[in-house]
Amino acid sequence: MIEAKKLRALPNRENHSCFGCSPTNPCGLQMKFFTDGDSVFTELKVPEHTSGWKNLVHGGVITTILDEVMGWSAIFLLKRFVLTKSISVDFLKPAFVGGTVRAEGKVLDFSNGREALVGSSLFDGDGNLCARGTGTFAVFAPEAARSRGIINEESLEDLERIFNA
Repeated sequence: MIEAKKLRALPNRENHSCFGCSPTNPCGLQMKFFTDGDSVFTELKVPEHTSGWKNLVHGGVITTILDEVMGWSAIFLLKRFVLTKSISVDFLKPAFVGGTVRAEGKVLDFSNGREALVGSSLFDGDGNLCARGTGTFAVFAPEAARSRGIINEESLEDLERIFNA
């Protein structure tokens, strides 16, 4: 679904436990992210244990996927640390556990420098749009995140690798 030759992988931290993107969380989604310079993408096989009704992906898991791709979009494209302030999701079509989904995120507005509006879409393996999300993210320059004590030095170094990818 994602053509790797047109996208480059974003680096990820190995030493964290995020449900969405940690590569070492055995219960998590272990999401990986890619960019074309304008948007950020992810593709994953949705684990069976994330079901809601029968074999449908739980809505909270779909929301997590969209939140992650939007967060990574803001982090990478704006070169800033972000925190989710609000998120809205429209569920349009079911997605099924065990199947592959693709999500993409893009910064829609960053006009005031303190908040970013980010959009996202989630597609099933057949390319059908299953969900759409928008999120408002608080945006912090690395120095502001450091001075407010909301991120440690090691994590800031990891973010700088992402900024420079």
